[in-house]
Amino acid sequence: MTAPSDSPVPRVRDESADAPPGTQTLARGIAVVNAVARGRTRLRDISAETGVGRSTTHRLLQLLLATGYLRQHDDGAYALGPALIELGYQALQENPVTGVGAPVLRALAERVHDTVHLAIEDRGQVLYLDKIPGTRGAVMRSQIGHRMPLTRTGIGKALLLDEPGRWSEQFLAERPVGAAGGLTRDVLTVEAFVQVMEASAGRGVTFDLEENEPGILCVAAPVRDTSGAIVAAISVTATRPYMPPERLETLTPIVRDAAGRISAALGWRPR
Repeated sequence: MTAPSDSPVPRVRDESADAPPGTQTLARGIAVVNAVARGRTRLRDISAETGVGRSTTHRLLQLLLATGYLRQHDDGAYALGPALIELGYQALQENPVTGVGAPVLRALAERVHDTVHLAIEDRGQVLYLDKIPGTRGAVMRSQIGHRMPLTRTGIGKALLLDEPGRWSEQFLAERPVGAAGGLTRDVLTVEAFVQVMEASAGRGVTFDLEENEPGILCVAAPVRDTSGAIVAAISVTATRPYMPPERLETLTPIVRDAAGRISAALGWRPR
């Protein structure tokens, strides 16, 4: 098969331009994988997204297909491949908080009958490491390996509790001026968000009051390592009928205690 020739297409800046000497090809390959992960499934779109010429992009795609990092549908569209699933699963298992937290999360889920999450912050977003669905049949968007905004989710707020210097900046970054689709229950001003975070830091627990997904509420608390730094967070999530204000309060010490037990297993000791 002959590689398509480079043709004029709208280009973004080549992400490999700042790569260390000798690593440009690797950087371009990573950029191609990231473009596919962002939904660019055609050669032309991937080339435009990465700023890499079409013939070079085509060669990289063939290598990524051969090594299992990408796969190709019958209609020619590219998708993430099985090698990434295997590596992603291994990465999850190698994170100490995943193994340490698993029995605590299971016990918590059995106690509350609602969905339990474990997440970390990765590249300025919530990254879910574990999810135990509740027994009430609630459906929500969160999935292991998926990402969510920090300031719109209870678990994301818990990850930010120790960083007041980031609260305003992160809030504004996740709510661009003029952006459509904001939820009516979302906190509307940065000042109000800071006040909410200050109160949450005092209690050691955070809430999502339908700010990220209509009808979904949660209670979350941070997990700390031996140094006291927040390295993860957990949450209990339910639909509105199962999470009235009084239950949010009832769950507060339960979630905080579960997070504390995971923290203790990681070597944290309260001062």
